Amino acid sequence: MKYALVTGGSRGIGRAICVKLARMGYSVIINYVSNEAKALETLDLVRAEGGDGELLKFDVADGAAVREALEGWQATHAGEYIEVLVNNAGIRKDNLMIWMEPDDWHKVLSTNLDGFYNVTRCVIKDMLVKKYGRIVNVASLSGLKGLPGQANYSAAKGGLIAATKALAQEVGRKGVTVNAVAPGFVRTDMVEGLDEAELKRNIPMNRFGSPEEVAALIGFLASAEASYITGECISVNGGLYS
Repeated sequence: MKYALVTGGSRGIGRAICVKLARMGYSVIINYVSNEAKALETLDLVRAEGGDGELLKFDVADGAAVREALEGWQATHAGEYIEVLVNNAGIRKDNLMIWMEPDDWHKVLSTNLDGFYNVTRCVIKDMLVKKYGRIVNVASLSGLKGLPGQANYSAAKGGLIAATKALAQEVGRKGVTVNAVAPGFVRTDMVEGLDEAELKRNIPMNRFGSPEEVAALIGFLASAEASYITGECISVNGGLYS
C-alpha cells in the first residue's frame, strides 16, 4: 500500500488533492484540526473513487501534537511509510500592518510556515531511508507577488517557497523531490469576502481557478513522472503575475 498525507485535507484545495491522490492509487491520510464532519465528507469522496484513506487529527502549528499523531500512525502501520506529503494546511488573517495584532501575525506564520517544518521533519527521514519521496508545498501568489493586507500571509508563503528550494538541495540525491505550487485566486473558503468581479479583471483568463486545477498539478508533482523536477515553485493563477 502506498500512503500520502495531505494536511488541511478536509475542504477546498486539500479535498481536491485527496481525491486526486486516491485516483492515483494512494491510501490518503486526511489531516484536519477541527471540522471532523468535513473530513469525513472528504473520506467518502476518496472511497467513491475506489480508493481508501483515514483521518488524522492534529494542528500542524503544534509540534508536539504533530509528533504524537505521526508516531501513533507509524506504530499502527509497521513497515509502511508516507511516500507523498502535501503541506496544504493554511489560514489567512488579513489586515493592514498598522492594524495587524501580534496574534494575527504569529498564528498565520505558525500554521503556514511552522506547520511545514513540524510535519516535514517527522516524515522525511523514512523517505530518505527508502530513497523515494515526494513533498509538495502549497504556497500562494501572495508569497511571490505580495498582496496588500497580507504581510503576514505573504511572509509565510514567501518563506515556504524559500524553504522548498533549500530542502530540495538537501534531499535530491536520495530520490526525494520538493516542490511548491502557488495558486492564484481559487474558488474556496479562503477567498470568501474578496470581490471576485473586480479581481478577475486583472486575470488574463478572466476567472478564478478551481481546486481541481490546482490538484491536477500537485498530482503530477507527486508522481514518479516528475522525478527530475525539484526545487521549483509553479504558479497556477490564470496568467496573473507580478
